[in-house]
Amino acid sequence: MAHREYLFPLWLRLWHWTNALLILILAVTGLSLHFADPDLPLVEFSLAVRLHNIAGISLIAAYAFFVVANIVSGNWWQYVPQPPGLLKRAIEQAKWYAFGVFKDDPHPHIPSKAVNFNVLQAITYWNVMYLLMPLIALSGLAYFYPEIAPDTVFGFDGLLVVAIIHYLTAVAILLFLMTHIYLCTTGKTVGAMFKMMITGSWPYWATKSTYPRNTTKKD
Repeated sequence: MAHREYLFPLWLRLWHWTNALLILILAVTGLSLHFADPDLPLVEFSLAVRLHNIAGISLIAAYAFFVVANIVSGNWWQYVPQPPGLLKRAIEQAKWYAFGVFKDDPHPHIPSKAVNFNVLQAITYWNVMYLLMPLIALSGLAYFYPEIAPDTVFGFDGLLVVAIIHYLTAVAILLFLMTHIYLCTTGKTVGAMFKMMITGSWPYWATKSTYPRNTTKKD
């Protein structure tokens, strides 16, 4: 017999998909602006500027909502790697990502309400949400309101430094997104984890002995 445990509340799922859509819009329009080519634009320049600004402000609003909701709901704890056996679990998880996933080995971590993420997910998500997201938001605001940017930073023009930080942070977030999408295909089926972030539930098997992708049972 199988049952489902609901791990992700509705507010988190709505934020997740809204955030993903906004980042994709920012990525496409940002590439159009950064590598502007009048003869071969991804998005026409003036439209790209408007869409990038709107999506950027929307992303900041969505992020503010995430931070507040995470604190109020207590969900922030999911982003803190649990200390017992931290290094050992991190090594096991890294081995699974590097080799085990290709051999259909059991996943070393089964999500639960108490601990949604494996240790590497928790570390990565914490860095993305609490380091990269504030950096992209603050540097984006400095672009949008250049008067708040410093005049100089270490002898360089302040906006140049802001531009470099914004670009490098955007590249890091885009690389994370691509990796995140790939790893989401490593579930029981290619679409199982995407479905999980729509329904909010994780299918549990009576034995709970292996990762769901290694069983042939049906829900």
